[in-house]
Amino acid sequence: MTNQQPTYSPFDPEVIADPYPVYRDLRHNAPVYWSPDANSWVLSRYEDVSAALADPATYSSASGIFPTPPGVDMTELFLPMLIMTDPPRHTQLRHLVSKAFTPRRIVGLEPQIQTLVDDLLDQALNADTWDFVSGFAGPLPAIVIADMLGVPREDRDRFRTWSTTLIQSNPTRGEFGAGLDAAAALYDYFKTFLEERRAHPQDDLMTALVHAEVDGQHLSEDELLGFCLLLLVAGHETTTNLLSNSAVVLAQHPESRRQLADNPELIPAAVEELLRYDSPVQGLARTLTRQADLHEQRMNAGDTVLLLFGSANRDDRAFPDPDYFNIHRAPERQVAFGRGIHFCLGAALARLEARIALEALLARRRDWDVDHDSAVRLRSGPIRGYASLLVQ
Repeated sequence: MTNQQPTYSPFDPEVIADPYPVYRDLRHNAPVYWSPDANSWVLSRYEDVSAALADPATYSSASGIFPTPPGVDMTELFLPMLIMTDPPRHTQLRHLVSKAFTPRRIVGLEPQIQTLVDDLLDQALNADTWDFVSGFAGPLPAIVIADMLGVPREDRDRFRTWSTTLIQSNPTRGEFGAGLDAAAALYDYFKTFLEERRAHPQDDLMTALVHAEVDGQHLSEDELLGFCLLLLVAGHETTTNLLSNSAVVLAQHPESRRQLADNPELIPAAVEELLRYDSPVQGLARTLTRQADLHEQRMNAGDTVLLLFGSANRDDRAFPDPDYFNIHRAPERQVAFGRGIHFCLGAALARLEARIALEALLARRRDWDVDHDSAVRLRSGPIRGYASLLVQ
C-alpha cells in the first residue's frame, strides 16, 4: 500500500488486462476517486458500492448506466430499458417483465440447455486447439436467448456481432457510431418480429412480453424493443464472459479444477466464487440526484458515479483473503449481479447455464491450457471477458 494518489481509467489497456491491483490501491488510498477519463466518481469499497445500489433515490439509473462525456444523454441514444429507469416506472416495468421471465420458465430450460451444451462440446472437443469463445461460451447463451425469444437459431451469429459491437463502444471517447448502428439493426430486427408475434402468438418469451399485463398496463412498443436489446446484451454477454473467465481461472487453479471434476456437487458454489473472483460486469454507473458526502469527499447532484462491482468483490473488509480463489468460500454477499431493485433479472438463467456448462466440460475434459499470448480481451471498461480465447 502507498500514500500516492492512484490513477484509474476503466479503458486503460493495462487495467482491462488486470484491474485488481488498481482496485486495491483505490480501496486503500482513494475510496472516492474522480476519473477524468470516465468523467465520473469511482466507488471501490464493498460497503460503499452496496449502499449505493440500495439507494436508487440518490443513485439514479435514469440517465444511463455507463460513464459518458459531458452533455451526452444516453436516454436520447437508446430506447427505454428496464435497467435505465427509476421507480415508479421501474417497479411497473419489472413487474410486467417478470410475468414473462418466471422461475418456472427458467427451470424448464434445463433439458434444452443440457442438450445444447453437449452438442457444442461434441463439436469443440474434436479439435486439439479450439476457441472457447466462438466454439462454446459465445454460442451457448446466444442460442438460449434466441430460443427463449423464439427467433431462428441461424440468426445467433448476427446477435453475437451486434452485442459485441455494442459493449465495445466507448462513449467517453466518442465511439458511438458502431454501437448505435448495432442498436438500430437490433431494433429493426425485433420490430418486425414483434409484429409477427402479435399476429401469430407462440409459446415463447417474445409472445409473453407482448401480452404481459399488470393492472391493465402493457409494455409500450419502445419498451418492448428496449427490453429485447437489454436481454440480448445483458443475458448473452454476461454468461459468455462468466464462462470464458471461468475457463481461465480454472486453468490457473488446476487443483480446484480437479476437485470440481471429482465432486460436481461443488460446482454451484464454485460458480458464485467465480462470479466474485473475476466478475463479468466490473461496474455500472449511476447519476446523483442530490449532493452526497463520502470519505470527506463531496459529490454533487448530476455527477456520474461508477460503482465497481469487481473491486467490491475483492474487498478484504467483506471477503477474507479476497485475492485467493477458493471454491469452498460460498460468497453469498458477492455483488456481481448487482443488488437491490436492479438485481439482474437474468441471474438465475446465467447461474443455470454456467452450472450445466461446467459440469459437462469437466466431465469430458479434466484439464486444459489457455494460450494467453493469443487471447484477445474485450475492449470494454464495464464488461470483463474475451473476444477470443484459444484452449487446448
